[in-house]
Amino acid sequence: MNEREHGVTEHEHRGFVPTRRLEALADGVFAIAATLLILDVTTTGAPLSGELVRISPSYAAYFVTFISIGIAWINHGTVISLVDRTDRTFLVLNLFLLAFVGFIPFPTRLLAVHLFDADAQAAVLAYGITLFAASLFFNAIWFYGVLGRGLLSREADAHLVEGISRSYMPGPLLFGAATLVAIFLPVVSAVLFAAIVLFYLVEATVFARG
Repeated sequence: MNEREHGVTEHEHRGFVPTRRLEALADGVFAIAATLLILDVTTTGAPLSGELVRISPSYAAYFVTFISIGIAWINHGTVISLVDRTDRTFLVLNLFLLAFVGFIPFPTRLLAVHLFDADAQAAVLAYGITLFAASLFFNAIWFYGVLGRGLLSREADAHLVEGISRSYMPGPLLFGAATLVAIFLPVVSAVLFAAIVLFYLVEATVFARG
């Protein structure tokens, strides 16, 4: 059983931060990041019909990134559910992950505004580096923070643990490769990011059914 099922207090786990506190912080960061995305979908000109067409990249950037943040939130919650305690290394790795999650709305805005102009390369690189860094810290949290530090609950389902490991490993490679493509073909890189997010959405659905 984990500490939430036992009702373990912070005093009883002296030196550790209860996972419920980490969940509360993570939920807040994910919620704020997802909410900030829509604030950048705005119209500034006229006529309105033409303006709605002009900002179409903002729609795509919003939906792709919102789904990406949503998948990350689901995965993070799954990881937290499999640990029964935390340590400082685990917490620090989570802070870095949440820092990049909170940063995502900024490069998303850059991507939406500059995808088809002279600054496309810089915008897509900023977006890709952010997602790449987030995927790196997801792997660090899981493989080092959970498995390496022995924080995994004894009752964690072995099939679920194996599935998470298999799902997380290609993330940095996929996002890293798509980011490198941005140096030469920014628009193609943006399409690859959307494809990667779609892949993880489908993978998460199939894995959940399994």
